[in-house]
Amino acid sequence: MKTEAAPSHGSGAVLAALIIRTEGLLASVPPSLPLLALRFALAIPFFKSGLTKWDGFLTLSPGARFLFEQEFKLHVFGSEIPYPFPLAMAAAAGIAELVLPILLILGFATRFASLGLLLMTAIIQLTVPDGWANFHLPWAAMALALVVFGGGRIALDPFVMPRRK
Repeated sequence: MKTEAAPSHGSGAVLAALIIRTEGLLASVPPSLPLLALRFALAIPFFKSGLTKWDGFLTLSPGARFLFEQEFKLHVFGSEIPYPFPLAMAAAAGIAELVLPILLILGFATRFASLGLLLMTAIIQLTVPDGWANFHLPWAAMALALVVFGGGRIALDPFVMPRRK
């Protein structure tokens, strides 16, 4: 007696079923997990930068003073414009780079903290135009996603902000 192999639907059908199942598993990841990851990914570089701006409580580091007074220029329409009030700008940047990332990590006022970092990214882009592809674009994309979607359920926002309907 001759046995024939059961007709297979081919490896294409098996592969398609595997892809569909994998896609379903990926879609079941709670949105709060990637939002938490985005909050940390955006907060860390800004917080680290903020730490370099201080040499004690509200005392700007010599490096920050030098950069804002001598090095940093706004590149606007082909010209280089010195920062107005460079020490005030350095202090504001240093405070924002510490406070906003902490708010992001906690998930407190996430949309506003992200908007602040998005605006800072725009100013940084004007200051260091060559950093767009490697740094500024990913920061802007992360900040924009958090502005639009918020911090998710793994955050303080849902506990302190009234739910929108």
